[in-house]
Amino acid sequence: MSKNLNYRFGEKIRLVRERRGMTLKEVGAEANVSESLVSQIERNKVSPSVDTLMAITDALDIDPEYLFREYKKKRKIQIIPATKRNSLKLNNVTYYQLASILDDDSAGMRSDVESMMIEIEPGGQKGDIEYGHPGNEIGIILSGRGELLYGTEIHILNEGDSISFSSDIPHILRNVGEITMKAIWVITPPRVF
Repeated sequence: MSKNLNYRFGEKIRLVRERRGMTLKEVGAEANVSESLVSQIERNKVSPSVDTLMAITDALDIDPEYLFREYKKKRKIQIIPATKRNSLKLNNVTYYQLASILDDDSAGMRSDVESMMIEIEPGGQKGDIEYGHPGNEIGIILSGRGELLYGTEIHILNEGDSISFSSDIPHILRNVGEITMKAIWVITPPRVF
């Protein structure tokens, strides 16, 4: 076996081919590649292009995920100690950065998520009634009382209430209580930090 190849899936391809009773020549013809190339891939002598690999998986009716199951990347863990948390104060609102996910999913689409704790002083607000932004938001009120102005709708939020909405509609979250409102807020895609 070649020591240069990080991903060795040739054995799986050979096993499926043999179980299906197909020859190297039949798989090569079906995938429009040479019998020799299929043999070299099965013996982990060469690393095929994505197109070639997909043609072979189609010829053998294999789910490509089967080939790479053990190679799934372990996700990194992000820990932000409370003492090292970034914060940002804008007018009467303080944002505290919590852990976030900045990642590409397997389909090539972004799946970035930003989370934060927000504190809004009495009478303070965040957002803009004139403009929305792409994405979605989820929030839970930890303490205090809020009001979400969402387009032309008004929603009252009390301690323990949670909410989710599309961010493309103009929206404002304001503190309508007498104490500082605290909430956990999750936004995708990230906007604050």
